Amino acid sequence: MIKKKSVKKIGKKVKKKVSKKRKIFTERIKKLGNSLVWTPNMSVEEPNIDKQHQKLVSQINKLMQKIESGEELDILRNTLHFLSEYIEKHFTYEEFYMKKIKFPGLAEHKKVHHNFVVFFIGFQKKFNKELYSGQKPIAGEFISDKLKRLNEESKKYLALWLKKHILGMDQMYHKFAKKKGLIQKQKNAKGDISKKDMIKQKSIKGKVNVSQIAQEVKRELIQQQREPIRHLSNTDLKDKKKGIKEYIRTGVPGFDELFEQGIPKGNLMIVAGGAGSGKTILCLQTLVNKAKEGKKCLYMTLEESEDKLIQHMEDFSWNPKELIKKNRFRVWRINPFDITRNVDAMLAKQKGELLIDIDPVILPEDFSNPDFIVIDSLTAISSAFTNKDESYRIYIEQLFRFLEKTDATAFLITETEQIPKIFSPTGVEEFLADGVIVLYNIKHGNVRENALEVLKLRGAAHQKKIVAMVISDAGITVYPEQEVFSEM
Repeated sequence: MIKKKSVKKIGKKVKKKVSKKRKIFTERIKKLGNSLVWTPNMSVEEPNIDKQHQKLVSQINKLMQKIESGEELDILRNTLHFLSEYIEKHFTYEEFYMKKIKFPGLAEHKKVHHNFVVFFIGFQKKFNKELYSGQKPIAGEFISDKLKRLNEESKKYLALWLKKHILGMDQMYHKFAKKKGLIQKQKNAKGDISKKDMIKQKSIKGKVNVSQIAQEVKRELIQQQREPIRHLSNTDLKDKKKGIKEYIRTGVPGFDELFEQGIPKGNLMIVAGGAGSGKTILCLQTLVNKAKEGKKCLYMTLEESEDKLIQHMEDFSWNPKELIKKNRFRVWRINPFDITRNVDAMLAKQKGELLIDIDPVILPEDFSNPDFIVIDSLTAISSAFTNKDESYRIYIEQLFRFLEKTDATAFLITETEQIPKIFSPTGVEEFLADGVIVLYNIKHGNVRENALEVLKLRGAAHQKKIVAMVISDAGITVYPEQEVFSEM
């Protein structure tokens, strides 16, 4: 049996060590001002947990850097998304890990995690209230002022969590794991382990080390996640034999989570929205991601020049020129009025006066059979059919049939009002299309926010809600767990 005095001594030593680490951390905050750096003092010597803690440090840095930049709404959206993932992934993994090493302080640790969840729920409610209350500014305080205050609140809470929890409570199970001999010494720069460390490792022979525990935790978590869909495995095999449709993923962060499996390959999708809502960016980002996977992607523009679109992509650091050089990506400019010149021939064909086929669009000869096509935009095409509504409708039917024959997955951009009631120039296009994606640019007081909705998707299940979307210097990020509330 361990004597009570020795237990007290160990407790005092641990507290003293933790207190010293906290002091170092506090001094570091003062010195660095608006920048935090991950240090060995924060490590618990479990790679997965350390990576998750490092992401928290990174998130606090983002908050510090962007609060003064006027991006209050964007950084709050990002923070809410981070916190929801942090709660789901980090807390689950950390609690599994403590259970595996039989840490006696697990119950107390869970309570602290619970308090963090309570903070998150309250913070989210406060955010929605400040953004969507619709109240007029009192004493000159605008919505942007309220959001800035919320950002400051989250920054302080997360910095305090880093100080008290990661440098405090987490060090308790770290100390416990080390004392039990569950943490192996890291190799030195040459990749060797010292003789002293080898002797220590021999003395704990037969005990499970931390890397083995990490693997077990991961396995158990994966099994838990797969359990609800285990019964679908046989169904999938049967469906494949019947020739089930393939599904594509866009690679746009968060966007694909709105689809149960993805967008059915070969679907014709309307991408609708007002000016500045992000339609072009969403389509370019999707095509760049698919081109990087080795697919052939064609962007047909009727308005902006090739050079302007390529520069637009370079601004997001997507490196389009490399993809163009590899013949995976092409920007192809066409004149909408060239299209109308062919329409009379197409109409003559319908009357039986012409025996040759007329394609509604001309694809580049040296870029045949693209896997993905974007047409930007149907609104530009419709404007070329001045006072020829019937001609345009016949053309659109021909265009949809032509695209179906190519087997390409196509995205057709349409310009609408900021809060649209119809999602295409005539309203016919959205009925012909397999899917409709709507992008919004919504105004709340002196703040604008972007949002996205999958309004329709033929042949596949999807989430039916309007969710937050942010356009940053890296492109579009969608937050599928964050619903946007508005009067639209």
